[in-house]
Amino acid sequence: MIFQHPELYFFPQYKNIVFSPFGVREHGVSYWIYKAMHFAHIPGYSFFWGDWKNHLKTAKKIIIFDYGYQRGMETYIHTINPNCEVYLFYWNIITPKRINYKLFTDKEAIYSTDPADCEKYNFKYIIADEAQYLKNNATKNAKAIKILNAETRFALTGTPIENSLAELWSIFDLIMPGYLFSYKEFKSSYEMPIVKEQNHDAMEKLKMLIEPFVLRRTKKEVLTELPEKTITVLNNEMEEEQRNIYLSYLVQAKQELQDEITTNGYERSQIKILTALTRLRQICCHPGLFIEDYNGGSSKLDQCMEIIEDGITAGHKILLFSTYTSMFEIIEKELNNRNIKYFKLTGSTKVDERIELVDEFNQNKEISVFLISLKAGGTGLNLIGADMVIHYDPWWNLSAENQATDRAYRIGQKNNVQVYKLITKDSIEEKIYELQQRKAELTDNMLNTQTTFINKLSKDDIINLFS
Repeated sequence: MIFQHPELYFFPQYKNIVFSPFGVREHGVSYWIYKAMHFAHIPGYSFFWGDWKNHLKTAKKIIIFDYGYQRGMETYIHTINPNCEVYLFYWNIITPKRINYKLFTDKEAIYSTDPADCEKYNFKYIIADEAQYLKNNATKNAKAIKILNAETRFALTGTPIENSLAELWSIFDLIMPGYLFSYKEFKSSYEMPIVKEQNHDAMEKLKMLIEPFVLRRTKKEVLTELPEKTITVLNNEMEEEQRNIYLSYLVQAKQELQDEITTNGYERSQIKILTALTRLRQICCHPGLFIEDYNGGSSKLDQCMEIIEDGITAGHKILLFSTYTSMFEIIEKELNNRNIKYFKLTGSTKVDERIELVDEFNQNKEISVFLISLKAGGTGLNLIGADMVIHYDPWWNLSAENQATDRAYRIGQKNNVQVYKLITKDSIEEKIYELQQRKAELTDNMLNTQTTFINKLSKDDIINLFS
């Protein structure tokens, strides 16, 4: 069964809802059907669950609203039902004239083109998928979708809090304007006391306010048939030359930032702080990422290649995620030297090519490694052909890493999945990992999502990163 009964019963009871998160996805199929669940009770719309493939065989028209796999879904549906009319919606092409359905579907960014065109319509329902993209209330996307007229609004997201509680407020501002007060009042009454002061009473009060409007379905609850997933943190120690470079830059950066903050203040020093943090992270990955003509080694790279070789020998297929696409160039050289066949996916990979690479990787046993940019490939991919995941470098937002891991750990996976997180000892990476765990406790108490408040770090938190 694809869908669970509690969701179907939940939707008709509330006019406004934050849904967080849903974990039932299979190559995009259950994802877009899931969002149409509520329309089961609307005359003129059909709804199904269970053996959905049989329904596809007899369907006359199907609407697909998803990102990244629309064309792949169209091909898949036509293999089952060649006569079915498939309507695809892309980012910037919402138009009522395309079909005679009273259902307008597309991704969140479409309204930014000309929201006035949509404002004149009175929608019965607005469903904001991937609602975390509306987290910044000042963006054009957020402002545009909030001016649309609708009887009922829904927000669907797997990460209602990615970086700050302000994101939760922005989502509620879409579905229930004013319920969590103005942002100014919300910030003073809840965000600052909870994040800065760890005020338990404020957190419990906010939880009481939002709980009646939140339905959460975890992957463990929905996908009980999934095999085990084991996460292992592997430490590595920098080589002598790499360590000397790191310590030298650390001392230099710490002094420069202290002077910068003294002169311009903490708030005006954000760019230089982030630049310094990036350099330290790059040195942990490989000093050659920003030092030209660096001929030394990288302990992390050596560790990574050892894991890859051992994994391939044991018959595993591997996903390797990194936040630095430039790191892939170094890893590719190592893979080529070892005659290891691989694919690579980054932000520059076109949609059609993404689909082809994913399908080929899942089917071709000769392709052992898939190098994937965390930002470009952390969502929207079905890579159950892999049963090993390597996170080459830690990212501030733990939910991004978890979503990337779920490219392999999802419906259809038959093997146990082994996840390795590579952390360089006595470095900023240990600080990031510790920060992830410390901040995760707060968000787990609030919404049970594993995220970090990177943009709400205090001055002391920042200074501690350079200690």
